[in-house]
Amino acid sequence: MRYRLDLVLKPVEGALVRVIGMTERRGFAPRAISGGTDGDDGRWRLQLVVDGSRPAETLKRQLQKVYDCEAVDIVALEDAAAAEAVQ
Repeated sequence: MRYRLDLVLKPVEGALVRVIGMTERRGFAPRAISGGTDGDDGRWRLQLVVDGSRPAETLKRQLQKVYDCEAVDIVALEDAAAAEAVQ
């Protein structure tokens, strides 16, 4: 299953490495990353696309425990594409 993680991170050294490391340790394979800074507060807004066979909620709970991670939202990309095709 493919997921997109919408993340908000504190702009500190090593934050991205910690997030990607946690993602890999939980059995998900990073496939793409994009993002940038938010002009208002300087926070990093990232989108990380991952593949994995495990439940995405497990990954979300673990990423919320990473100190530099302020918010995590998960979108199942295959489910979203299937829902759009039905409509």
